[in-house]
Amino acid sequence: MRKVRILNTELVAATQMELLDELRQGVVVTPNIDHLVKLQKDRELYELYQKTEWVICDSRLLYLFAKLLPQRLPQAIPGSSFFPAFYKYHRQDEDCRIFLLGGMGDVAQRAMENINRKVGRSIVVGAYSPSFGFDSKPEENERIVSMIRASRANVVPVCVGCPKQEKWIYQYKDRLPEVRIWMALGATIDFEAGNVRRAPKIWQKLYLEWFYRFCKEPRRLFKRYFIDDMKFFWYFGKQLMGIYHDPFEKKKQ
Repeated sequence: MRKVRILNTELVAATQMELLDELRQGVVVTPNIDHLVKLQKDRELYELYQKTEWVICDSRLLYLFAKLLPQRLPQAIPGSSFFPAFYKYHRQDEDCRIFLLGGMGDVAQRAMENINRKVGRSIVVGAYSPSFGFDSKPEENERIVSMIRASRANVVPVCVGCPKQEKWIYQYKDRLPEVRIWMALGATIDFEAGNVRRAPKIWQKLYLEWFYRFCKEPRRLFKRYFIDDMKFFWYFGKQLMGIYHDPFEKKKQ
């Protein structure tokens, strides 16, 4: 598939339908502006992205800026939109078995119940909401691996935030070769559980879904949106002028 390079990341230039038709195995990551900023500093995350099969544009705002590039993205594919499209696409596919990892408390369990009710069968065969800081708890991680294996799932969305979810996937995926598709999907599990609402359609069409989320959680998201993510515009402006340099390029050579 054709790809579009934004900063030091190559995004798959596909529509949602094309992605649904082509996705049979591999890792799916869903970068937004915040992720692209992290990829300028986090070498481990950067290296993981280099070997990821499906890097898709999660952000409508990022899609809008990509229109300024010679090669354009056909559409944004937010993870929170793609995942429900994925399980509806596979509603009749008995070989599609999903395990949900993410959320807090009973979020994963509620998301599983909601999805199975919408699909009309038990397409989600297991769910687990890990404890805070679970990625540094070997015993809990061993339990998660055992739960996924016992569920016989072959699709695992991991929804614990970037970069934790991407790093967890690559740390454990080789131990679960029966899982064909891994997805790093951030807050998607909270939307599926119904405890967080997505922005109304008008906000989405105006490329303001991020601002809707900020209005809901201003204290938590102020630094991310108005300090950390502002660096993107500096990096992207340099790309448009042809003077952007991949900060890890020399280290690769």
